[in-house]
Formats: sequence, structure tokens, C-alpha cells
Amino acid sequence: MAELREAVDFLRYYAEQAEVQPLAAPRGPFAAISPWNFPLAIFTGQIAAAPVVGNPVLAKPAPQTPLIAHRAIQLMHEAGIPRDAIQLLPGAGEVGTALTSDARIAGVAFTGSLPTARRIDRAMAANLAPDAPLIAETGGLNAMIVDSTALPEQAVRDVLASAFQSAGQRCSALRILYVREDVADRTIRNAHRRHGRTHPGQSTGPRQRYRPRHRRSRPHKDRKPCRRLHQGRQVDSSLEGAGAGHLRSPTVLRVTGIADIPEEIFGPVLHVATFKADEIDAVIAAINGSGYGLTFGMHTRISSRVRAVSAQVHAGNIYINRNQIGAVVGSQPFGGEGLSGTGPKAGGPHYLPRFTLGYAHPQTAALPLPGPTGESNTLTVAPAARCSASALPKPTTPPSARWPKPVAASPYRPT
Repeated sequence: MAELREAVDFLRYYAEQAEVQPLAAPRGPFAAISPWNFPLAIFTGQIAAAPVVGNPVLAKPAPQTPLIAHRAIQLMHEAGIPRDAIQLLPGAGEVGTALTSDARIAGVAFTGSLPTARRIDRAMAANLAPDAPLIAETGGLNAMIVDSTALPEQAVRDVLASAFQSAGQRCSALRILYVREDVADRTIRNAHRRHGRTHPGQSTGPRQRYRPRHRRSRPHKDRKPCRRLHQGRQVDSSLEGAGAGHLRSPTVLRVTGIADIPEEIFGPVLHVATFKADEIDAVIAAINGSGYGLTFGMHTRISSRVRAVSAQVHAGNIYINRNQIGAVVGSQPFGGEGLSGTGPKAGGPHYLPRFTLGYAHPQTAALPLPGPTGESNTLTVAPAARCSASALPKPTTPPSARWPKPVAASPYRPT
């Protein structure tokens, strides 16, 4: 139900924005390539933006989720959108390759893995017009910092939701938790106690909170990346006894820092590191040094620390004293920078112009955004130095043509 609501939010938001924004001429046919983990919401959000400004769309869903995409396109046609304005092209990777290599495509909207984004960028550079935009979001090694002033129960609740909801199969999911060492044992112990009362399952009972993975569990393969990445590390809760089929229990791994994690594990795996009081600047530098910049969370009751850390962290979405998943369309525009994406942010006021000719990177000041109740949301524009094509191999076109500067949103709940 939540995903259906988000899909409707995208449709309504972009329609409303098209009525209030002065928009340039459309670019032409767009390819929209969407992932399996949100087969309706992301699929709808990507294909809704292009036609509302006059571009036809060739929509390629993930090969795992063609039926949901087919029904969504049926409903759009039934609602009155012309059949030649939105076309569905289901299939495997060769369909995406054909789309992103066709000179008639004027731009590509993509959500998925970094290796796939690199292949798309190379294909576009070789075959498409030099100014054809790649609007990409590619995941990240998302971090959260919990300091000694954080409210323990609130922090634990938000850590578990951020890391393990949807079996960790969200691009925004928490991948590494930094806890100040003087509260680390208590925080980890409380987290174990809380998630130990629930089990992976179909959510048919009060104790079954963690959902199935989209792929069948393969214990020998699931353990391999953990052993390879964390040989000799302390495992707080292992993959043993995790259930059969598509079910997998949450896993917590002790690491020294984000540098121990060379790649994202797209599942219910949380890495935990500790830091001393005078090491917070070094922690932030390490997080920024990973090259990823999608979501970041922090739990603290020190307002000056909120301001300082928010200014230092290179991430598209910064969440304070709440979980770091579930961005709301129109309130918390979503997208990353560096290895995590190109911008502009989906569900925000700068998204539609990217689908038009003559797009210019926005130079607006901080923009307050509405709701949800109890939260303060501010949209800011990241400095030009924070955007580059370093995430991908160098294309033959200038980076500035294909990689617009990203926009960062910072939802903040006052304490």
C-alpha cells in the first residue's frame, strides 16, 4: 500500500509542478530503466516526469518485475495517456543496451547498480547526443552516527528500521553504523534484544517483521562476501539459522570503519564501528572518502553538532533523529551525489527541468519544504565541487554535459 501511495504521489506532484513551473521545450524520447526493489513506485516516478513535459518514454522495467510494470502502463493508457507516448519494453539487459545505444534516445533515467550505470554511460557517450542527460541513482554505503547524547530507544528503533526494513533491499538503507564507544555496548545490546524478538517471514504474525529477499537464499554464497570482506571480524549475529528459501535473518558485523567495506551488500547486513569523542571529524572524512553520497543519518541532541555535521557530510539526503529511509515525494526529494548518482533529485522541484532543453543547474538558496508533521525539511543545492563524473569511466563528452550538479535535501526533526 505504501508503494502504491508513493506512485500516486509522483504522478500528482509532477503534474502540479508542470502547471506552476516555466518549462522549456521537451528533449525528445527518454529511456526509463527501473529496478526490481520498488517495481511500481520508482517505475512510475521515472516514467511520469518525461511525458508531463512533452517527451515520449520507452520504459524498461527490471526483468524480475514485468507484470507490475505491464499493469501500471495499462492503467496509464486507460487514464488517457496516448499509447505512443509511453511504451513498455520488458526484457533482460540486452533491451537496456539497445535503448541506451540508440541515437534517437534523447536522455536516460536510471535507478540501479553502479556497474550498470557505468555501462549505460559508456553506451550513451558512444552513441547518443553529447548533451543527452543521464539521470541516475545508484545506491551507496550509507552511514549513521549515534553520539552519547542520543536517546537510546529512539536510536535503536531507527537503526533497525534503516538497516533491516525491506530486508535491507533499499538503496537508502543503512549499511554502517558509527556509535561513540562509551555507549556502543549498550546500543548494540539493546539492538540485539529488540530485533531478537522478531523473525524473518511473510509478516503474517506479530513476531515476523523482516520480509523475504527477492532472490532465494543461498547460504554458501551469502556467507562468502561476509567472509571475504570481514575475515577475522567479530560477528554479532550471524547468517546461521536464518531460515530457508527467500528468508534471511539480520546480520551485524563489527568493523573498524567504512574503509573495511569495499562494496555494498544489498541485503539485511549492518556493519558497526565505534569512535572516540574527538574522532567525529575523522569519521565524517572517512564517510566522504568512500565516494558514495546517498543517505546519511545522525542521532544527537546537540544542535551545534547537527549544523556542523550537516555542513560537512557529502550526501544527498541527511536525516537527523529519525530513520534514513522512506523519503516523501515533495517533502524530501531523493537522490545522491558522487558514486550514488547524478541528480537532480526525484520528487523535487528541480527534477522536471532536467527533461527539457536548455537545462541549467539551479542556483537557488535553501528552500523550506512542507511536512510531514513534526519534521522540518530543507532543500539545498550542493556546491559544484561536489559533483563530478569520477563515479564512472571518463566519457567522450564533457562531464558537465552529462552530470549536472546534485541537489541535497536535509530533513531535520527538532529535538
